[in-house]
Amino acid sequence: MVFPSANVLIAGMNMLKRIDDYPAFLQKAWKEHLRPRRKDAPTVISLFAGCGGSSLGYSMAGYRELLAVEWNNNAVETFRLNFSDIPIYHGDIAKLTIDECLQMAKIGQGQLDILDGSPPCQGFSMAGKRDFSDDRNQLFNEYIRFLRGLRPKVFIMENVSGMIKGKMKIIFSEIMQELKESGYRVSARLLNAVYFGVPQSRERMIFIGVREDLEVEPSHPRAESRPMTIVEAWEKVPVSDIPRLSPKLASIIPKIPVWGDGGDVIGSFFSTKRLDFKQPSRTLIKGNIGSRACYIHPSEDRAITEAEAKRIASFPDDYRFIGGYKYSMECIGNSVPPLFMRVIARHIRYEILSKISA
Repeated sequence: MVFPSANVLIAGMNMLKRIDDYPAFLQKAWKEHLRPRRKDAPTVISLFAGCGGSSLGYSMAGYRELLAVEWNNNAVETFRLNFSDIPIYHGDIAKLTIDECLQMAKIGQGQLDILDGSPPCQGFSMAGKRDFSDDRNQLFNEYIRFLRGLRPKVFIMENVSGMIKGKMKIIFSEIMQELKESGYRVSARLLNAVYFGVPQSRERMIFIGVREDLEVEPSHPRAESRPMTIVEAWEKVPVSDIPRLSPKLASIIPKIPVWGDGGDVIGSFFSTKRLDFKQPSRTLIKGNIGSRACYIHPSEDRAITEAEAKRIASFPDDYRFIGGYKYSMECIGNSVPPLFMRVIARHIRYEILSKISA
């Protein structure tokens, strides 16, 4: 029965659209972000907003963001550089009251269309230790506090795939229970950004909830586009500074084959990975050049540049980062790919919010 399954997979792939000119596609989405907002544009508040990856996706989909919440200094400065018109609470989310949030966003309880949030995911990540009691997993409770206090029509929460593997399934079950007990119909699906216009294989768990009294079922977008390769993503990529490597990295990189890992060379954990022109990128994660994690150009013995990383993560060329390479890579690795969130936000707008307003 292997062949029918393979045929079904091929047929499904053939139904996905091909993005023939990724730079032009990305630039078109950027122009959508720059358009003036309509008065009736759906609204969103972003918790754990980071450098603005999800915010850019919502903006590309025509949303009006009322408030962003973020504590990291560099991420906040990068956000402000790109979203000067969006108010931002810079500080510990635990110290922001519901009343203060409503005042800053200039709305009343129950009026918000979407509450968005990606609680820091390192405690769930397969790349981390997956400690069941990791304090970073408890920031989810802050998300619940705002969900119950703001009472948005819809919520969207993003997290890593590691939360449904091994003992983390217990936390996943607890999360689903808390979300439902907050008064929402909830659906969770594992989606890969590579099928939503992003040239990066990045699996994430997407939770979507609709307030019970609205009587609309939550749903997820279907895969839209065929996976893009690195060579397609980097067409006419702008020139940017090549990051300097530590002596140890510089000595190991020439020995790493295409799609290989530094650990294969030295025989221990060393997560420096070489990309392949013929495939989408691996998942970009937070990492510092000069440490034990970076991404290597497919044919050159160097780390990828900021401009190349932005293309992989679906940030338009005009999106600006500050603080230097180390901080921009941290921001990019921690962010939701804008084009990924753009598809999710459009789906919510036209398949859920439109039914509520009707």
